Amino acid sequence: MKFEDEAKGAEKHMDILGFLIVDSARLLRAAFERRIAQAGLGLTPGEARALINIAALDGSRQLDIAARMGVEPMTLCAYLDKLEALGLVERQQCSADRRAKRVNLTATSSEMIGSIRNELNAILGQATEGLSEENNRILREALALFNANLQAAVPSAALQTVADESR
Repeated sequence: MKFEDEAKGAEKHMDILGFLIVDSARLLRAAFERRIAQAGLGLTPGEARALINIAALDGSRQLDIAARMGVEPMTLCAYLDKLEALGLVERQQCSADRRAKRVNLTATSSEMIGSIRNELNAILGQATEGLSEENNRILREALALFNANLQAAVPSAALQTVADESR
């Protein structure tokens, strides 16, 4: 009986962990979208997300950036059209696959990326308020491991399918 109670307790904690992660991601995204919309940057939240992801993957293919963001390639294409018109990114032919385009930041993008990161850092500062530096480090490391474990467990093609179906 004691073992069954412990198993149910562990199962309940895992359910709670799942809900906390999903709710945190949803709330973080909503806060980001709200701040970007109010920041007067001249970008939509989607364009800002695209630019931050491009900064993390500078020189990557459009398809890889779309997969990382969990959006359709055509959705990313619309974001890129605007970012390119603003002079923040440029698309270049991929040398390994002539059908693909690589996306690179321009020299003028650094100020906008800094502004977006300032908004994101303000949100994260608010979200981690009350956490000690040690707990903040542990949270980052735990989430990094959590993400790595999930990425290793699911092939990249399946990740794109899951992202597509979640919309």
